[in-house]
Amino acid sequence: MNTKLHLLSRISVGAMIVGAFAPNASADQIVLIGAASPLTGNIAHLGKDVEEGAQLAVDEINAKGLNVGGQRVTLKLDAQDDAADPRTATQVAQKLVDDKVVAVVGHLQSGTSIPASRIYKDAGIVQISPSATNPAYTQQGFNTTFRVVATDAQQGPALASFASKSLKVKTAAIIDDSTAYGQGLANEFEKAAKAQGIQVVSRDATSDKAVDFRAVLTKVKGENPDIIMYGGNDAQSGPLAKQARQLGMRAKILSGDGTCTDKLPELAGDAADGVICSEASVAIEKMPGGKALEGKFEKRFGHGIQAFAPFSYDAVYVIADAMKRANSVDPTKVLAAMPGTNYQGVIGNIAFDSKGDLAHGTISIFNFKSGKKTLQDEVKL
Repeated sequence: MNTKLHLLSRISVGAMIVGAFAPNASADQIVLIGAASPLTGNIAHLGKDVEEGAQLAVDEINAKGLNVGGQRVTLKLDAQDDAADPRTATQVAQKLVDDKVVAVVGHLQSGTSIPASRIYKDAGIVQISPSATNPAYTQQGFNTTFRVVATDAQQGPALASFASKSLKVKTAAIIDDSTAYGQGLANEFEKAAKAQGIQVVSRDATSDKAVDFRAVLTKVKGENPDIIMYGGNDAQSGPLAKQARQLGMRAKILSGDGTCTDKLPELAGDAADGVICSEASVAIEKMPGGKALEGKFEKRFGHGIQAFAPFSYDAVYVIADAMKRANSVDPTKVLAAMPGTNYQGVIGNIAFDSKGDLAHGTISIFNFKSGKKTLQDEVKL
């Protein structure tokens, strides 16, 4: 046998075998989608809700198979904890940019979404918040900022209108948590309440870390308002409602979507009953795909949706839709495709105006009865 030919034959066969099993020979292209929310701290349950909604969508898209530009794509969620802190949020945003994500779902709050948005803008990466409602988020002139909920400029007036027309409120005390979200919602409510003829008897601020509200509530009790409007999340509004009940206050508690969660009864106890809150969206029971999503979510994670999972779920699908329409996973091309979004999601039709806000929105008003959130009213925008 010709030893040289035999050796070449073995090399050739070996090369074929290596080629057949080479990692990138026929492997899917891995594309990262960022998710940024608080996964630690007193509103970690809301941040986890965002992460799980996004993860469910990623899992589904991968199971169905995603083809972009003739290449099979596998999505991977790059989930980061911003700890509900603006400074941490910018660090997380830079990490996601460095990780080369194609787009980001997040952040949860306006106070983290707004500072992080400049990082994404400078990198040319799509940011879709599933929950940030402060109007300023999309008023910065960035072409990278989008959201799939309505804004406080709509939510605040809807709450004020409900207070005036349905509750016949004449006087209100306002308390906020000193965050961009809480202050923004409280400001919009205050303007609209005054326009509705409601007298605002006081305006106070606490913090998003507060747990004891008795001092401010004792002051407000002396003012005897019909309602207390609280701008903030359930981690504070729950104890606030409980302490108001303990002080024997007659005022109803009104708040926004940060309060309007299934965790409120756990945090407020019996005092949750009678709390009135808004969501910057259609109620989940009225979402086209709401019931089906609740079932899938419960099966996948073993517990129910808190508040924002439908929006992070749809945000991932919107990103995948933009990739398909762009015929590319290049972030620049995905960004260019975003204004043309016209996607039928769980929450309904998703299309964006020139600022990145939803072209069509709804505000839902709820109250709690026997520990259950009950839809009271809807305002179409």
